Amino acid sequence: MAADIDGAQIAFLVANEGVEQVELTEPWTAVEKAGGRPVLVAPESGPVQAFHHLDKAESFPVDQVLGTASPTEFDALVLPGGVANPDALRTDERAVRFVREFVEAGKPVAAICHAPWVLVEAGVVRGRRLTSWPSLRTDVTNAGGEWTDEPVVIDRDGPNTLVTSRKPADLDAFCDALLGVVADRLER
Repeated sequence: MAADIDGAQIAFLVANEGVEQVELTEPWTAVEKAGGRPVLVAPESGPVQAFHHLDKAESFPVDQVLGTASPTEFDALVLPGGVANPDALRTDERAVRFVREFVEAGKPVAAICHAPWVLVEAGVVRGRRLTSWPSLRTDVTNAGGEWTDEPVVIDRDGPNTLVTSRKPADLDAFCDALLGVVADRLER
């Protein structure tokens, strides 16, 4: 039985170009099916250009622009991957601050594939256990995190719950974990 997150508003933070489409659309659909409301947040208004690895895929309309969106409006944050997407976000101080504020507020953050780069940049992985695309192992370790090679890792040993996964093949586990931690938070 899927988790019920009826009424939860979930921010999906992406750059305007470079998000891995399946890592955006599968969690988005899971949130909708569980009764939540996903909201696409990006640095600029207009479309978000998604990719299938290196090939352009669909584009998606931005719901809210960084700077106008506040973590207080949301119950959780999803950081989809792709290589270019989190690389762009980690150089945008507004995005880094947005992520840090979610963690400091004790709200769940779920990051897949290369998205933990943004967690590293936000300075929120020290003492935390997480996974990612394997090439981020050194970055996570150098930032004080414990990197592990598992389909999904749920870390509750910090101010918030972190959910991390390695790659698109882990999306089923990632979506289940995301919905589970949001449902747990809503029950409190």
